[in-house]
Amino acid sequence: MNNLNVRKGDNVKVLTGKDKGKTGKVLATDPKTNKVLVEGVNIATHHLKARSATEQGGKKKVEAPIDCSNVQIICPSCGQSVRVRHQEIDGKNARICAKCGASLDAALKAEKTKKKADKADKKAEKAKTSTKKAADKKTAAKKAEENNVPVENSSDGKTE
Repeated sequence: MNNLNVRKGDNVKVLTGKDKGKTGKVLATDPKTNKVLVEGVNIATHHLKARSATEQGGKKKVEAPIDCSNVQIICPSCGQSVRVRHQEIDGKNARICAKCGASLDAALKAEKTKKKADKADKKAEKAKTSTKKAADKKTAAKKAEENNVPVENSSDGKTE
């Protein structure tokens, strides 16, 4: 089984072929066939046949895999397409930029932690709005009790 220097989520530059010089994000890797799928690179046309009377046929543009030897990783710290060195850091194998020596895996981890932080912020915001709505309902119910007005329950549509 081959180990690829390229992983899903890496930004790469195409070195050869009709898309030479283009850059894109790696969407998928296949170590068995030594191929990678790069966003916006090696676009192929798939012809679709209508399988039923309601379904339409047509043409669909999709990315086709290219050999991993035809791409090179773009280092996030120095911004150049670089070769990859492997080094053991803290008991774990890490990919290192051959030009500047920066870790290529740390950038991916930083992106993932940023996404997790964004999700946590969204959850906290939702919790705040839901508690605010519940507090507003309670205050409305108290005001209605003081005025002896029947309160309509929004969940079942009945008056109390």
